[in-house]
Amino acid sequence: QVQLVESGGGLVQAGSSLRLSCAASGRNFSMYTISWFRQAPGKDREFVARVQWSSGATDHADSVKGRFAISRDKDKNTAYLQMNSLKPEDTAVYYCALGALPSTYSRNYHYWGQGTQVTVSS
Repeated sequence: QVQLVESGGGLVQAGSSLRLSCAASGRNFSMYTISWFRQAPGKDREFVARVQWSSGATDHADSVKGRFAISRDKDKNTAYLQMNSLKPEDTAVYYCALGALPSTYSRNYHYWGQGTQVTVSS
């Protein structure tokens, strides 16, 4: 059974940094993509970043390029989202998700974590 557990969220001031973690278990992830999505109150869930587990190739949404960086540690079965220069508009619940396709669409992901809240104050 696949399990994804996020951690690392919190309340920070604008300009600060946070690192989110997504501990994955229950499967060989070599053929999968792990992504981060976020959802702010009253808004749709949006793609943030993805990493292909086997190659480490990454992709980031334009809104976070240059500030956020996704990575993965194969030995620890953990994906990370390093978030720098945080802005109030980054406030959201952040979810990690596992999918068979390197997609930016949430509908293509079948496994989700419970989410971790990130709040950025101005």
